[in-house]
Amino acid sequence: MVSVGLLLMRLVIGLAFIGHGAQKLFGWFGGYGPKGTGGWMESIGIKPGVAMAVAAGLLELVGGALFTLGLLTPIAALLIAGAMVGAIVKVHAPNGFWSTANGIEFPLTLLVVAVGVALTGPGAISLDAVLFN
Repeated sequence: MVSVGLLLMRLVIGLAFIGHGAQKLFGWFGGYGPKGTGGWMESIGIKPGVAMAVAAGLLELVGGALFTLGLLTPIAALLIAGAMVGAIVKVHAPNGFWSTANGIEFPLTLLVVAVGVALTGPGAISLDAVLFN
């Protein structure tokens, strides 16, 4: 059952990150693409905006895909954690802890789940288990 629990966490978190990356990179799922996301990033002091939007989108898309598959899970978690540390520092920290004020609560939760899965291992239902065990 532990592997099923880890799979559920990987699927939900990983697919959400794939979606967020696709929003930034392609404008899918209601996103603004690199230009729109980059403009917003520049407005909060993250420059160059378009390049940083592409970088954030790649961290999320690639990290989410690897995490979902349970492939190279420590690297996947590192990519997700990197995206979340950036979001926490540049966007959410000034707003405090709670999500109701756009604080760090939710991105911190995502970061901790990703790191926790990496430290625990992705479980038997993963490509890491098939390829490396």
